[in-house]
Amino acid sequence: MASDKDTPRVEHHPERQRFEILIGDEVAGFAEYRQSSPTVRDFDHTVTDPKFRGRGLAAILVGHALDDTRAAGSTVVASCSYVHHFIETHEQYADLVT
Repeated sequence: MASDKDTPRVEHHPERQRFEILIGDEVAGFAEYRQSSPTVRDFDHTVTDPKFRGRGLAAILVGHALDDTRAAGSTVVASCSYVHHFIETHEQYADLVT
């Protein structure tokens, strides 16, 4: 059984225009964006640390980032190939794309 320290959590750092996924206190990956206008986030880079790959963390991270973007009333430019592919395969986010 996984402990709470093994449960992934996502944090948004708007001052750095970045979402991070953490396992315990360790950053396991991040999704960076440029705030290209007050209501548009251009996601341009998604990374998962190699030692955490294969656990679905990038999908958790990007899903959370897109949910946050929707809640903020913003739209998305998917410059990052991972974010682009994620949106293509998760139709519930298609309406976010500018």
